[in-house]
Amino acid sequence: MPDRRSLTSVEARIDAVANRLLAGAPETGARARLVEFAVFVLKQAWACVFGAAFLAVLLAAKLWYPDDAVLARNDALTIAAVLIQVVMLVGRLESLRELRVIVTFHVVGTIMELFKTDVGSWVYGAEGVLRLGGVPLYSGFMYAAVGSYMVRVYRLFDLRFTRYPPLWATGVVAALIYVNFFSHHFVFDARWVLLAVVVLLWARTTMHFRFFRGTFRMPLLLAFAGVAVVIWLAENIGTYAGAWLYPSQVGGWHPVDASKLVSWFLLMIVSVVLVTWVYPPRRPDAVVGAAPNADLSDNDNGERASPSDRYTRPS
Repeated sequence: MPDRRSLTSVEARIDAVANRLLAGAPETGARARLVEFAVFVLKQAWACVFGAAFLAVLLAAKLWYPDDAVLARNDALTIAAVLIQVVMLVGRLESLRELRVIVTFHVVGTIMELFKTDVGSWVYGAEGVLRLGGVPLYSGFMYAAVGSYMVRVYRLFDLRFTRYPPLWATGVVAALIYVNFFSHHFVFDARWVLLAVVVLLWARTTMHFRFFRGTFRMPLLLAFAGVAVVIWLAENIGTYAGAWLYPSQVGGWHPVDASKLVSWFLLMIVSVVLVTWVYPPRRPDAVVGAAPNADLSDNDNGERASPSDRYTRPS
């Protein structure tokens, strides 16, 4: 379980109930693995709560929102997104500390949306008054949903890292990636060069995470790729719901081209760097009996830690 000091008050109560329910869960065998998998899925769902709620609103609007409603559909979506964010804060499902990152995602995303719609990369419906130019204000909340997931998963899974690259280097790469989203319309598209730089920079980084018992590990690049795939799937839902459309989808919806995975992967890097402003990457806790500055990077095989090298839990 995560350090309860990192949880909001509501999450701490949920965590306490979950601990009581799981107190008698087995530690070995098939049932133990099933319980661990269930906890992992539930925590991922909790981390995605903002994005999942907004996707549900998008689908509901496509299926049931009347075309002749007094309030334009885009304006209704913007109001719904604001209400979801308010509920997250008032209900103490999200902290003010996290809101800083989410607002930054909103601003960064909206700037990109204004440019991308102007050059015709994708389009929105023109109805409604809650918009900037051709960009409805709910568009920024789609980027905020990514930010919400990133900051929540960081603390819910008590993420730690070994061999994390220098923050100044990650910041430079993230800035270059963001600039390339604009500049590739006019000059050389450097996305493949930037992708290679990202791979080189994070190739040796291992992510350590816990969600029930013990500590698990995986290459951080694999985690980046997994989240990019999930965002791409969400993008397919968003375009199907008509939240926005790529030019090739205007005549009839079809799945978003898989080449967009590279764009989402690179946007993930920008997201990760923004999150490190609030949650600087931490090394795993010292191994029991090890020297305070011992190198903990030799047993990074992506497997569950054995009892002999398991990390201590936060106090």
